[in-house]
Amino acid sequence: QVHLVESGGGLVQPGGSLRLSCVASGFTSEYYAVGWFRQTPWSEREGVCSLTTSDGRTYYADSVEGRFTISRDNAKNTVYLQMDSLKPDDTAMYYCAIMMTRWHSDWRPSYEYDYWGRGTQVTVSS
Repeated sequence: QVHLVESGGGLVQPGGSLRLSCVASGFTSEYYAVGWFRQTPWSEREGVCSLTTSDGRTYYADSVEGRFTISRDNAKNTVYLQMDSLKPDDTAMYYCAIMMTRWHSDWRPSYEYDYWGRGTQVTVSS
C-alpha cells in the first residue's frame, strides 16, 4: 500500500528557513514526478514545485522561484523541500504528491497527481 508521510513543518519567523521531508513507501514501480503543494483554508491547493524522476528536472511556481528547492534522495525514498527567505504568505499546509505517468497538461494541476500525503503545517509569523 502506498504511503506518503510529510514532516518538518512548524513555526518560523519571516526570513527564516525550514526543510520539509516526504517519505514514500509501497511503490512497486518508478513514478514520473513528485511535487509539493500548499493550501490555506481560504485558497485552492496550489502547486509549489515538482521534480521529474527520469531527468531530475525541476519546476517552480513564480511565487517561490529562487527561495525554495526541491530535491530527492533515492536511497532514502525521500523528497525534500528546502524553503528559505520565508514570508508570511508562505503560511499553509504543505502536501507532497506523486504523479505516476506523465502529465496531460502541466505539472501544476493537483488532478495530475495520483497519491497524496496528509500534509505538514508551515506557519511564518513574528
